[in-house]
Amino acid sequence: MDVFHMEFTLADSSGLVAEIVEQTIKSVYPHYYPFGAVQFFLDLHRKQKIETAMCAESIYLASIKGVVVGTGSIRGNEICRFFILPEYQGKGYGSRFMDFLEEKVFQSYPNVNIAASFPAESMYLKRGYHIVSYEKIETESGDFLCYHSMEK
Repeated sequence: MDVFHMEFTLADSSGLVAEIVEQTIKSVYPHYYPFGAVQFFLDLHRKQKIETAMCAESIYLASIKGVVVGTGSIRGNEICRFFILPEYQGKGYGSRFMDFLEEKVFQSYPNVNIAASFPAESMYLKRGYHIVSYEKIETESGDFLCYHSMEK
């Protein structure tokens, strides 16, 4: 699939977005976070919360030749809920999708903010983001979800 012929469309329902997010979290995040943090991510991005977010965010799907490879959202000057399906990671799709999302944000704001999960942080650093702060959330299980707030 050709990374340069990606199509970006606004999501019209939460179902596909939730599937992409859940599949990616379950596949990738257990390698970086303890169980409680993974569960926190799953709860944070469950279908009902995505449905609510659709009113406040622009939620996009990225596809190549009709095959959806990821999702990402824009809320003000923040890019959030950015997930590329595991089988499409490391092939340039995430970078191309970020180009699109950043361009959208920069049309209205002088900077872009992102809460960077550990799996994605190296990509953001390569894209010129810098760490603004270290954050951690204690989950119900007592595990910690740690991440960096970043800005470009």
